[in-house]
Amino acid sequence: MNKLAIIIPCYNEEECLLETAQEIKKTLFNLQEKLKISQDSFIYFVDDGSVDKTWEIISNLHKQDSKTFKGLKFSRNFGHQNAVFGGLFYTKEKADFFVTIDADLQDDVLAIEGFLDAFYNNGSEIVYGVRKKRATDTFFKKTTARFFYKLMLFMGVKIVYNHADYRFASKRAIENLFLFNEVNLFLRGIFPLIGFKTETVFYDRKERKFGESKYGLKKMISFAWDGITSFSVAPLRFFVFLSLLILILSIILGVYFLIRYFIGKTITGWTSLAILILFLGSLQCLGIGILGEYMGKIYKETKARPRFIKDMELF
Repeated sequence: MNKLAIIIPCYNEEECLLETAQEIKKTLFNLQEKLKISQDSFIYFVDDGSVDKTWEIISNLHKQDSKTFKGLKFSRNFGHQNAVFGGLFYTKEKADFFVTIDADLQDDVLAIEGFLDAFYNNGSEIVYGVRKKRATDTFFKKTTARFFYKLMLFMGVKIVYNHADYRFASKRAIENLFLFNEVNLFLRGIFPLIGFKTETVFYDRKERKFGESKYGLKKMISFAWDGITSFSVAPLRFFVFLSLLILILSIILGVYFLIRYFIGKTITGWTSLAILILFLGSLQCLGIGILGEYMGKIYKETKARPRFIKDMELF
């Protein structure tokens, strides 16, 4: 029977961690009772440099039930994507398949059984948890999320609409995940590149019970930009096409002004000229800025710094 590892990235989750642990432990027990996973399946918390009592709670859970609760502590905060990746890295030899889920209990843990059914019945090696609707989101959150997914798809990034990081993956899929060596991780874009048979399981996302989301507007924008620049060159191509368009317009306007000059109707006006210069100057600066972002990513990749550093592990 297959061993399941449930990976839970944590950052300052002391308010919800105990309830999360018990809820997912109950889910594990139910799946074991149905003979869908082995008795040595486990929950693996990844403390991403929390500054509250998160690691203390994980340590206590491990002391109470070391068979079920395991833990990994990073030396500092490395970010959510690295926490998920690190959890998979340190469990890849210790389980047969894997589920990643956030610690806030907004994702419905009952969907895990659907993931397993997709694997056993259909041979799906990657199963995406996709929320049915965004009824629990604010208008701002709902609007920006929809814009994010549509923008990513428009830019040519292959992602699953309304899927975050709640997913199932087989051992073979995870082994191939580690063939991707980029430092700038965007797992929502990497998993579709792995291939193999995939499936989606829809679920209703719950309201957040404890604390506040760790993803504010600034982090959301940064996350979206990382995804675009890691998987698409569309922003660079946009400026190539825009430059060609401006060149064509410049030629047309040049011919127009020459004609006006030769027929004695020269157009005067420094204001329009100044506005045009400012517009083109701003456009050039923006294009250089976008080019700099891509160069910055290349710079980070060439340094090949570690994605995360392990402080300690409880297993």
